[in-house]
Amino acid sequence: MLIKLTSDLLSYSKVTELVLDNCRSSNGEIEGLNDSFKELEFLSMANVELTSLAKLPTLSKLRKLELSDNIISGGLEVLAERCPNLTYLNLSGNKIKDLGTVEALQNLKNLKSLDLFNCEITNLEDYRDSIFELLQQITYLDGFDQEDNEAPDSEDDDDEGDEGDDDEDEDEAGPPGEYEEEDDEDDGGSDLGEGEEEEEVGLSYLMKEEIQDEDDDDDYVEEGGDEEEEAEGVRGEKRKRDPEDEGEEEDD
Repeated sequence: MLIKLTSDLLSYSKVTELVLDNCRSSNGEIEGLNDSFKELEFLSMANVELTSLAKLPTLSKLRKLELSDNIISGGLEVLAERCPNLTYLNLSGNKIKDLGTVEALQNLKNLKSLDLFNCEITNLEDYRDSIFELLQQITYLDGFDQEDNEAPDSEDDDDEGDEGDDDEDEDEAGPPGEYEEEDDEDDGGSDLGEGEEEEEVGLSYLMKEEIQDEDDDDDYVEEGGDEEEEAEGVRGEKRKRDPEDEGEEEDD
């Protein structure tokens, strides 16, 4: 499929990633790919039949460039001129044959990772040692460093970083279970305190009732005694009166 980028399809100034894999270039270039992509950081043009990079636009913010499975055999000095901030470059599956072609990448001072899989240059004796010596700024060649340690996957690194942040957040915040248990303990303590208060109130209340009952009994006894005394006084008076009344009657 032939691809042509137009202003109707994209707002160039806002694009940071552009993947054009398996499309077909026109005369060795992608029509419409120009300097307007000022914010572009990742560009992939794998298997688009590129023959050279002569018409690559200036992309000053570009950091990753995928050019695998094309027909590029030279002209790599263009990259340092137009994409000076490249950190990753994939040229695997191209027609690169000798160290002289790769030497042009020395001017990419920020380049850290270079892939040359399936290029004829990989058949050279001491290929890896020669590339590391020639391009001393790179750390990884074909996915491995000089000690044969594999390059980390950038996506995995991001995931690990996120997980680490989550763990730190959890450590700072503390396990939620602990707070729930503490809350439960506090609730239990408050319930117990209320129960004790209720118990104390109940006992005092009962004691007061008993005291009041005793006072009432005493009052009742005392009142009864007064009535009896009054009755006896009345009867005594009657006794006193009776003989007198009888004497009076006799005199009459």
